[in-house]
Amino acid sequence: MTTVDLNSDLGEGFGRWTLGDDDALLEVVTSANVACGYHASDASIMRRVCDAAVPRGVAIGAQVGYRDLPGFGRRFVDVEPQALTDDVIYQVGALDGFARVAGSRVRYVKPHGALYNAIVHHEEQAAAVVAAVVAYDPALPVLGLPGSAWLRLAAEAGLTCVPEAFADRAYTPEGTLVDRRRPGAVLHDAGVVAQRCVDLATTGRITDVEGGEITVEAASICVHGDTPGAVDLARRVRDALAGAGVALAPFAGDAPSA
Repeated sequence: MTTVDLNSDLGEGFGRWTLGDDDALLEVVTSANVACGYHASDASIMRRVCDAAVPRGVAIGAQVGYRDLPGFGRRFVDVEPQALTDDVIYQVGALDGFARVAGSRVRYVKPHGALYNAIVHHEEQAAAVVAAVVAYDPALPVLGLPGSAWLRLAAEAGLTCVPEAFADRAYTPEGTLVDRRRPGAVLHDAGVVAQRCVDLATTGRITDVEGGEITVEAASICVHGDTPGAVDLARRVRDALAGAGVALAPFAGDAPSA
């Protein structure tokens, strides 16, 4: 039986500001990419999400990003490599503290937003993020875009690399994500998204933004938690995968299958 992980970005509020329904999504996904305070989140939110994830058997991942609260981490920052390494270590350590208090630990690392996209090609920044994971815990798997500099350098450093695909994002013919500023970059039709995820899990083939077919390797599929109707969309995806005979389970750690 084919097995795939279903992940989502959680804990992306800040103070009194709430974004997404973390509790509802934790009933659907198998891995939670938890914001670590740089692009979103704060100490109380991190603790609440970790406390809610552990009893549900959801693996906790550190979603690290640029120090960019106003821009939600979706703006490129030309930060020095050593500073970026230190920023990533800081973020992973902060979330790991709350994960341990909740009875678990951080089980993987996934970059967020502009950092995620930058290190597809930005060798220097990709190396800086790899250095942070190696320094903090080289046993931590890393999640990223197949074919990225980030995963290549992580593999060369001996890290476990987990390729992921995006349920609700359009792809270029080259296999990268379409810029969010372009029309059609985010997909909203739940039926289309659900079938796309079944295709990803069972055939590894999807349609790109120009109508061609591309191969996308994915051990984990991301459903964004901040898009309108995210919870219903995630449920549709999960139900479609189950209906196609695809098992859902975390790719990292000893969290039980959901």
